[in-house]
Amino acid sequence: MTNEKTQSASAVPTANLGRDTAADDLIPAMEEAGETLSRVRAQIGRVFFGQDEVVDQVLTVILAGGHLLLVGVPGLGKTLLVETLGTVLGIGARRIQFTPDLMPADILGSEVLEEGDDGKRAFRFVEGPVFTQLLMADEINRASPRTQSALLQAMQEGRISIAGHYHSLPHPFHVMATQNPIEQEGTYPLPEAQLDRFLCQVNITYPDVDAERAVVLRTTGTDSAKVSETMSAEALERAQRLVRQVPVGEKVVDAILALVRSARPESSDVSEIAGDIAWGPGPRASQALMLAARARSLLQGRLAPSVDDIAALAKPVLRHRMALTFPARAEGRIVDDVIDTLVERLG
Repeated sequence: MTNEKTQSASAVPTANLGRDTAADDLIPAMEEAGETLSRVRAQIGRVFFGQDEVVDQVLTVILAGGHLLLVGVPGLGKTLLVETLGTVLGIGARRIQFTPDLMPADILGSEVLEEGDDGKRAFRFVEGPVFTQLLMADEINRASPRTQSALLQAMQEGRISIAGHYHSLPHPFHVMATQNPIEQEGTYPLPEAQLDRFLCQVNITYPDVDAERAVVLRTTGTDSAKVSETMSAEALERAQRLVRQVPVGEKVVDAILALVRSARPESSDVSEIAGDIAWGPGPRASQALMLAARARSLLQGRLAPSVDDIAALAKPVLRHRMALTFPARAEGRIVDDVIDTLVERLG
């Protein structure tokens, strides 16, 4: 049992998960959830072309009950993806454009003084845009550290504190934060401890030529594809509870521990890259891999995760939880290269 400091803040608190599915009903429930999620993926694919892997990774994070950091150049459809997810999953979605002058109250809300009909004055709390189920924090690194911390605290605790009073956030609650990798002037990079609060970092790259052709043809005419609600917030929460009941074999657990521990310079047994790592992932990375592997197997209609799931999730889970030494970066090495080397050893 982990203590409070190492408990994964990017996962849904277990107190909010409700009852588990009975053992006899577990397989039928997993099969039903897999069919529903297949329809969800199909709906998203109607408007978000050529990024099937990105869609799967995003849905994996949501099923695991976590928060997501999206990194990609402008114009790749990050905002469209969030809006589409809100519609298809049947949850409320909002977007905040982060800027240097954004204040914590602009996100969380504030108390206002009102005078009633009887002449008495009282404070009333006005909710901020964080009170939604899916929040897009656009270009989160453009806001000041104070504002970033306010949002990340809400992500961790599932509630906010204003004037000494706690206000619980809706359930489910997910944050999808975006960063622009090419324009870093005037930004405030997230500290390592805050990056660790995100279950995964998903990098969105340019689509291939066929996908880009589909984008051009389908989005510049008079008719545009529409998506419909395929899941409800209640069904999503049931699926998130189900994820935590997906059985995991010892071989998969061993693969998770071997991968995470080999990414730490203090315990890595991979001599060719051990000197390249400045700092590595902590126990929260192992928790994230476990949850994400369970979610990915459910998303793909399987009854249990495999080592292949760990290999597929290694980069999204680890790339923002480790850093390379200066000599390694000077030689042109990147974190993804090191993770590839570690994954090869899983067999």
